[in-house]
Amino acid sequence: MQLHTLDWVIALISVAICFAPALFFGKRSGKSTAEFFASGRSVPWWLAGLSMVATTFSSDTPNLVANFVRTQGVAGNWQWWAYTLTGVSTVFFYARLWRRSGALTDLEFYEMRYSGQAASAVRGFRAVYLGFFFNCFIMATVNLAACKIAAVLFGFDRWQTLLAVGVLNVVFAAHSGLWGVMVIDMVQFFIKMSAVIAAAYFAVTLPQVGGMSGLVDKLSHMHGPQGVPSSYLSMLPDFKNNWDLAVVCFIVPLTVQWWATWYPGAEPGGGSYIAQRMLASKSEKDALGSTLFFNVAHYVLRPWPWILVGLASLIVYPQLEDIRKAFPHVPASMVGHDIAFPAMLRFLPVGWMGLMLGGLIAANSSTILTHLNWGASYLVHDFYRRFIRTGKPDSHYVVAGRLATVLLFLASSATVFALDTAKDAFLLLLQIGAGTGLLYLVRWFWWRVTAWCEIVAMTSSFVVSMAFLILKKYGVEFESSAPLLITVAITTVCWISTAYLGPQTDERTLISFFHKVRPFGPGWERIRRKAGITAAEATADGESASLSLAMLGWLSGCIMIWSALFTVGNFLYGRMGYAFALLAVFVVTALVLIRVIQRLWK
Repeated sequence: MQLHTLDWVIALISVAICFAPALFFGKRSGKSTAEFFASGRSVPWWLAGLSMVATTFSSDTPNLVANFVRTQGVAGNWQWWAYTLTGVSTVFFYARLWRRSGALTDLEFYEMRYSGQAASAVRGFRAVYLGFFFNCFIMATVNLAACKIAAVLFGFDRWQTLLAVGVLNVVFAAHSGLWGVMVIDMVQFFIKMSAVIAAAYFAVTLPQVGGMSGLVDKLSHMHGPQGVPSSYLSMLPDFKNNWDLAVVCFIVPLTVQWWATWYPGAEPGGGSYIAQRMLASKSEKDALGSTLFFNVAHYVLRPWPWILVGLASLIVYPQLEDIRKAFPHVPASMVGHDIAFPAMLRFLPVGWMGLMLGGLIAANSSTILTHLNWGASYLVHDFYRRFIRTGKPDSHYVVAGRLATVLLFLASSATVFALDTAKDAFLLLLQIGAGTGLLYLVRWFWWRVTAWCEIVAMTSSFVVSMAFLILKKYGVEFESSAPLLITVAITTVCWISTAYLGPQTDERTLISFFHKVRPFGPGWERIRRKAGITAAEATADGESASLSLAMLGWLSGCIMIWSALFTVGNFLYGRMGYAFALLAVFVVTALVLIRVIQRLWK
């Protein structure tokens, strides 16, 4: 695909607008590790929220959504829509607790909450495992998507794409720290949204698609992944005609996956770069507000442009072979349903293609910049500073953070060559983290959870997941959801047993944690009494510590987000009756949510 001069000009202007402001934060970020990794704990809610949204809007996300739509229909997106339950629970149960902890990283939590060598071991292990190995895997999936897009649009080899995006990302991540990352995220969010909305508009208005009415009409007569007409368009799976797909896409995500699995950006109880933004917020209110804004924008504002492009691609490229014929220069190993999104970008007119190029660069950079800074914070603050070189001045650790940033990109770039599709990586990550999620939810509200529970959960999850991968390699097949469910069951039994039978956390550590974080609910009653705190004193925070009020906020928030999401979808489909009914549900739940937040913020 050939870009015109206007496209290059617009793309360069878009990139310059994104990155230029970050140049002014280099000096500030170099003052201390608190500035470099946590923006001095002074970030307002709207900036933290925009940064969360931009980070999860990566270059692999449109490809992943296109894959779901083409292989499982719109309903396939329940595999990530279900994480609304996770995200909104973070808003009302965990955001304020994270901010109260005062930690620089979420891994510092381990030595606040647990005691002994086990706590230090968990912190050090997760710093290396998540900060380096897991983080490199995540960045590799994002960069793989960028490589596929560049291969479709420009015929680039993988190394060319990695070199192009690597120089840009490493320089700015190392120079400007978290302040620069978040400012870049803020600008990039608006550029990316403009680009994908334009992509959806031009995809739907193609002559062969025929606008929204044409798209709905054509797909209504096309046999979908569930074997019946119009199933591509359905927002819910067909429980009657394809039960297996309904289990994989809807039942398991909503009943098990949302609480049982750990995935960056959708961690039960918050974690990784979501926790990083909450810890960088200037107050508990800002932490709560940022996570609420993130979940609304993540699940309501962004999905439908991606979905529309995926649906339109089914008309333009009905079969995978049609994509192969249209792009013969793309290596066979990179051709999958996930490249349908970049394949549809060839129809963008001059100028808009330049905006899309700028948007794609922004999508890649916003995610990679965050992962570089987040991973470096783990490697430096939670491993190097904690276990290798203690007591050095902050300037030493800032330099170490910048060097770690370069190391992470080099390692993640090498990992790209071992991956094939974004979906495979997504499913592998879910399975390896299976069963650990419940622990991360419960540890804030039950004193019995120990560092040994975390060690056992991580070990059992990894061992069981790898056993399934080995069995699959030797031809032993299981039903699609069986490995996940079995891994969750075994891991959960293992860590709960450890909570009762294993070594316990030192009582002084638990009392100190209770005083600092003030977790609410009955799970800390024993520690409250040991600390000599009366029931009246424990509820001094009033309604802000109310478990029932947090539960009401969680339920109303989830319903509000889902009703808004499907209101938009039904308006687009022209189903006005459903749209107005869902709009009414949205208004009612939004009013309830506003009232809950007002009471929490008193």
